[in-house]
Amino acid sequence: MFEFGSYPYASRRFVKYAVNGMCATSHHLAAQAGVDVMKKGGNAFDAAIAAASCLTVLEPQSNGIGSDAFAIIWHKGKLYGLNSSGFMGKSFSLEAMRRKGHEKMPIYGFGSVTVPGAPAAWAAVNQRFGRLPLTDVLAPAIGYAENGQACTQGLHDMMTLFSGRLKDQLSGAPECQAWFDCFMPEGRVPEVGEIYRNPDQAATLREIAETNAESFYRGRLAEQIDAYSNKFGGWIHKEDLEAFHPEWVDPVSVNYRGYDVWELPPNGQGIVALMALNILRNFEPSRDDVASFHREIEALKLAFADGQRYIADPRNMEVSVQDLLSPAYGVDRARLIGDRAILPTCGKPTASGTVYMCAADGEGNMISFIQSNFRGFGSGVVIPGTGIGLQNRGLGFSLDPASPNCAAPGRRPYHTIIPGFLTRGKEAVGPFGVMGGFMQPQGHLQVMLDYIDKGLNPQACLDAPRWQWTEGKKVSFEPAFPEYIIDALKARGHEIAIELNPGSFGRGQIIFNTGKGTLMGATEPRCEGAVQAW
Repeated sequence: MFEFGSYPYASRRFVKYAVNGMCATSHHLAAQAGVDVMKKGGNAFDAAIAAASCLTVLEPQSNGIGSDAFAIIWHKGKLYGLNSSGFMGKSFSLEAMRRKGHEKMPIYGFGSVTVPGAPAAWAAVNQRFGRLPLTDVLAPAIGYAENGQACTQGLHDMMTLFSGRLKDQLSGAPECQAWFDCFMPEGRVPEVGEIYRNPDQAATLREIAETNAESFYRGRLAEQIDAYSNKFGGWIHKEDLEAFHPEWVDPVSVNYRGYDVWELPPNGQGIVALMALNILRNFEPSRDDVASFHREIEALKLAFADGQRYIADPRNMEVSVQDLLSPAYGVDRARLIGDRAILPTCGKPTASGTVYMCAADGEGNMISFIQSNFRGFGSGVVIPGTGIGLQNRGLGFSLDPASPNCAAPGRRPYHTIIPGFLTRGKEAVGPFGVMGGFMQPQGHLQVMLDYIDKGLNPQACLDAPRWQWTEGKKVSFEPAFPEYIIDALKARGHEIAIELNPGSFGRGQIIFNTGKGTLMGATEPRCEGAVQAW
């Protein structure tokens, strides 16, 4: 175990400390906007929504106004969960999808668009816990959209990649032409450092702020979404938008060596991380040795096998979260882990059951918040004249009628984005998250093991090299892993690949309470992340 505060991994960053407030995001301007809102009288919840709305402008390749969102909130000694993921439109037809020749949900176009939840999440958090009006909280994002900001390398690269892919899809998804009108109005990708504006998005954000998001679901913006969906045969209609409301839920947890690790219940995949911890607590603490990495990979594989079999809209799940997280089931799954890599299969529990940001303030308020399009810019559908890019979260559905996660009218899909939170006893340690598709529970698991078992400080937890299970016995590793570890894992039957793209291993943020009346924050070295402190 390392001494807490040590830096065993190379990093350009150190843990940041603050007293009055802190905001950590994947873009420095969004983090700064969060802190600025706190300085103007807002709290951590205002800061998180300010940062989230800014990221729709600053990082549209990851999230947008048409995203979904989730949150875990610590307020006055209690945890609250918010599920603001949308459902499939009531007009959806599985038979119609099959008639169109789809064997799985389509990536581009209206086919995989579910009702967006992000604007409703902003309004819900602001109304229940915020201190400033939503017009003040969204003002920084409106300013960036209206006045412009510098195009980053990440935005330039993703826009170049996505625009090339989308051009090849226009014949089958003509509704995606508006994406080019919105993001490439001059017919080209903005250069790195070039000022980039989105006046349509500014106007939409202003309308959301002035109506507390009502216009998006039950007003003028809803009518525009409905009209464009009707024009191209989409599943989303005005009545679907009108029916949507975010859901306040109770977070779920597993106690791991004296800490309670919290995630949101399904339809999100956060319980995959908890199931893995539930298995690993039956072994000795993890270290940086071959046996530990082998057990971590095997536990994660078993947890994912269960998650991909059972996670669905909670109204349609065949087993309960309590059964999946029961200590007895963790023991049963742990017995499957030996010295050799296995092919993961789901178990049978018995009834007895991406952008990420976080913020904290000097009053003890904390929030773990995440929102996402899913595949880069999402569906490629932009509602003309609004800057609203729609996610393609329907990709989380199966088209197999036998699956509890089969696409159906009014149903929420398996969701990849997950906020995390850590407590000890009755005290908050703080929010954490690692965004990035199916890497997210894997990132949550590795960060928690590094913090709890290995005693690393938050920045070292994010700097530590990561692995990612992909399928079967296949596991990708970052190049920083020692060769002797790789060789020993190969000898145990793991099929190893070295992945050079750091973006494959997630992007995380952490803000923890030091227990000394101060906050400490860390940000991801694999992206343009930043921690701003006050």
